[in-house]
Amino acid sequence: MNIYTRKQRWKMILAVVALLIVIASFWYTNNLVRRIADDERVKARIWAEAVEKRAKLIRFTNTLFTEIKGEERKKAELYAEAFKELSNPFSTADINFVLKVLQANTTVPVILVNDNGQMSHRNLDSTRVNDTAYVRQQLEEMKQLYPPVVTKYYQQHVSYLYYKDSKVFTDIQVVFDSLMNSFKETSVLTAEVAAIFTDSSRTQVITKSEKIKQEDINTAEKLHSTIATLESQNTPLTVDLGDGHMYYIFYSQSDLLTKLKYYPYIQFGVIGLFLIIAYVLFSTARKAEQDQVWVGMSKETAHQLGTPLSSLMAWNEHLITLGVDESVVKEMQQDVKRLNTITDRFSKIGSQPAMESESVNQILEEAVDYLKRRTSRNVLYTLQLPEEQVVAPLSRALFEWVIENLCKNAVDAMEGKGHIEIVLRDVPEGLEIDITDSGKGIPKANFKTVFEPGYTTKSRGWGLGLSLCKRIIETYHKGKIFVLRSEQGKGTTFRIEMKRG
Repeated sequence: MNIYTRKQRWKMILAVVALLIVIASFWYTNNLVRRIADDERVKARIWAEAVEKRAKLIRFTNTLFTEIKGEERKKAELYAEAFKELSNPFSTADINFVLKVLQANTTVPVILVNDNGQMSHRNLDSTRVNDTAYVRQQLEEMKQLYPPVVTKYYQQHVSYLYYKDSKVFTDIQVVFDSLMNSFKETSVLTAEVAAIFTDSSRTQVITKSEKIKQEDINTAEKLHSTIATLESQNTPLTVDLGDGHMYYIFYSQSDLLTKLKYYPYIQFGVIGLFLIIAYVLFSTARKAEQDQVWVGMSKETAHQLGTPLSSLMAWNEHLITLGVDESVVKEMQQDVKRLNTITDRFSKIGSQPAMESESVNQILEEAVDYLKRRTSRNVLYTLQLPEEQVVAPLSRALFEWVIENLCKNAVDAMEGKGHIEIVLRDVPEGLEIDITDSGKGIPKANFKTVFEPGYTTKSRGWGLGLSLCKRIIETYHKGKIFVLRSEQGKGTTFRIEMKRG
């Protein structure tokens, strides 16, 4: 198993582990959100039940209040009737009973006015009953509260009995109002959420929680929008206060539940951002490390080749002086020249090479001529060039190296037999070079992988050829190199794209 296969396997393992972590986190968070939502629904039901129970108490108090009010009216009427009997000289009623009825009213304040304007009263403030102004003030208040009980007590004489609520009734009224107000406040303000208590038409706000801003409900449109938002989160609670109308409490989800719903996305966003930053830093560090390895290896290779190359050049000159066959010496000179070119290439890899305007047509022609002499005759080369010279800024030695590497890989893929086509195009964006072979092809999944250091299909290969090509084209020449297309069993096309400068 090569280093690339192990690397891919580790990537798959880490991806699976990361996926399992994501799934587990989502499951746990969603389960937690569901449990909190269920708990809030239970609390809402308990709250609604408490509201209903308090509403029942209010309805009972209201009923009692109504009954007491009716009883006090009856007392006033009975008081008027007893007074009528007492004033009628021809009455056959028991005087003692009538007096008992009149004396039995110890709670309801009454003022009796006859048709002559004479007044008598009962159950007024005993400390102020001698104050005529006080009595008349009480009379005016009674006139505003209830209609009088009119009684004919003798012939055409009429008396008017005015009354007002007793102190007991007033105290009950205060308790009832306090109970009603505390109920409305408790219905909303005890909830740790944004809530609105409205009437049956949903247009009048009775009270609201502090989390509802006044500007959110100060117009009919805003109130409708706010209620719609709350209703979309929870079904409103209905409350019966015993007055024949239904009231509504609209409430939102708690802040905790809302935050928890978005927590997984925020969490994964932060984790994702962290992973991106870590990946960028790791890639930068790895690239810097690779650069150092390339530079070190290239300089060392150029240094190691330099000594035997100098020796070979000296031996070549010595052979000329010995009169060795000229053709043999010429071939040796070609090989020495080739070694010198290779040394120059490695020395340029170790530093930023100087770019010069070169004819791409000429470089391709020379490269193909060189390759034809050193590969099998079973390999057919086809070179398609534009009529005009295509000039671009490049390092001639390194660019030739790229072409040679791609063609040698193609020969290996074709196992020494097949067709290699090189096409140069002059395009508006720059230039394109397509190198197509009739070899065994590359799986689509490996289109990018083939340029990784260490990737190779050869038993003795180091997997540095295409990685070196990518570095030369993209790092030094600011171009692009990639697999344009490939089909297994039919061949592969590599494309180089470069600017003309």
